[in-house]
Amino acid sequence: MSQKIKSTLYGCIPLVLIAIIVWGIHSWRKESSHGLFVVGKAPSFCLTNQYNKQICNKDFEGRVWVADFFFTSCPTICPIMTTNMVAVQNAFSDNSIGIASFSIDPYTDSPEVLQTYAKEKGIHSPYWHLLTGDKEIVYHIANDGFNIYAKEGNKPENFEHSGLFALVDTQGNIVCRKDNTGKPIIFYNGMTKEGINMLIEDIKKLKNNSL
Repeated sequence: MSQKIKSTLYGCIPLVLIAIIVWGIHSWRKESSHGLFVVGKAPSFCLTNQYNKQICNKDFEGRVWVADFFFTSCPTICPIMTTNMVAVQNAFSDNSIGIASFSIDPYTDSPEVLQTYAKEKGIHSPYWHLLTGDKEIVYHIANDGFNIYAKEGNKPENFEHSGLFALVDTQGNIVCRKDNTGKPIIFYNGMTKEGINMLIEDIKKLKNNSL
C-alpha cells in the first residue's frame, strides 16, 4: 500500500471516530433529556371516542399521554385497570395529560356504551378518550403498534389482554424508565400501586422537561 493511501486512510479514521462520538452523544441526549428511555414511535391511528368524535394520534401531539387496552364487559382485570387509570387522571387535575383507552371489543363497545362506562367510572378529563372502531385496526394497534398483547374471544371471559400501560411523550415516542440493572421496563403495570406510582412520577418528569 502506497504511503499516500496510508496517509489518506489514517486521516479518515479520526473523522470517522468523531462522527461516531457525535452520533453517540446525540442519541444519548435523545434518550436522557427527560431521564427516560425511548422505546420507539407510538402507532398512528384514527378511531371514534365516547362522544362519537374521531380521535387520531395527532390529537395528542404536544401532550404527554398514556395508552391501555380494555373492554367494558371485562369481568377480570379491566375494573382494576380503570380504577388505577382514574388515579392517574386525578393526579393531574389540570387535565394536562391525555389518555387513550382502546376497546378490544368494538362490536359491544359503541360510543354510547363507552360514554355510560365513563360516567360510571369517574372518567371526566376531556383528554381521556375511550376509543372504538374497526376490530382489525384495534388489534393491529395493540399487538403490532404498542406490542401490548390482546386476543379476541367469543364471550367476555374469553377475551385476553395485558394489564400494561404505555407512556408516550410529547413527541409521540413510547418511553419508559430503566430498572436497577439498567434494562428498560418498556411498560408500566396497570394492576399495581407501585406501577401506577412509577407512571405518575415519570409523567411528571416528562411534563417538567417540556416546560
